[in-house]
Amino acid sequence: MGKRIAVVLAAGKGTRMQSEMPKVLFPVLGRPMIEFVLDALREVGVEKIVCVVGYRADDVRQALAGHSDVVFVEQTEQLGTGHAVQMCVDELKSVDGNVVVLAGDSPLVQPSSLKELFEAFESGGHACLLGTLKRENPTGLGRIVRDADGIFEGIVEEKDATPEQRAINEVNMSTYVFAAPRLVEALGRLSNENAQGEYYLTDCPKILKGLGDKVDALPVLKACEAYSINSREQLAEVERVMSEIGYNAS
Repeated sequence: MGKRIAVVLAAGKGTRMQSEMPKVLFPVLGRPMIEFVLDALREVGVEKIVCVVGYRADDVRQALAGHSDVVFVEQTEQLGTGHAVQMCVDELKSVDGNVVVLAGDSPLVQPSSLKELFEAFESGGHACLLGTLKRENPTGLGRIVRDADGIFEGIVEEKDATPEQRAINEVNMSTYVFAAPRLVEALGRLSNENAQGEYYLTDCPKILKGLGDKVDALPVLKACEAYSINSREQLAEVERVMSEIGYNAS
């Protein structure tokens, strides 16, 4: 099976939260939201968690200091999700195993989804497998493009999508499993030649597919995993959903 490790993206400020607190430390049901992500990862056998910090990095380090399986890398400049994961290369390059990459502000990530994603990855000979979601209203999200036989071709962002592509209801939720050596290879090939001048993690599956590796997407994510937290209102909505599902307050 190989070792399971995780990269958790936790460098953002969360400007719309209207607070100086790093977004991943905002309490959900009385706990920093990132702790629910760490719980889910441990439940599926992740042995090491690489947490990418940036904005008020010391605050995040201090909040998670009691988690012995968490190591920290710092993204001093916010140059995109691909750049954030590039900061982890020293932690990844000696790993013979599989790496799940996900956001630290996704407390509704489901262990059952991660388990299914890992198992499909490990039995399928993939270099990269995306966890995706089929959604009735995909507005604002990147679409998963497949060929006529259903084979994964790539991710297209909504602003770049044709009308036909915008009608696709399978969406990218920024949850990936990579073979660690292939992720390191793809990160070394990332370019920032785009309108934003940033390095995008979404380019890594395309790079690996272009190298002849097996890359696919699997719609295993649950509807609740689509909830994002970018405002106080969304935070309250996530708390409501988590309470309904049966998460326990601290």
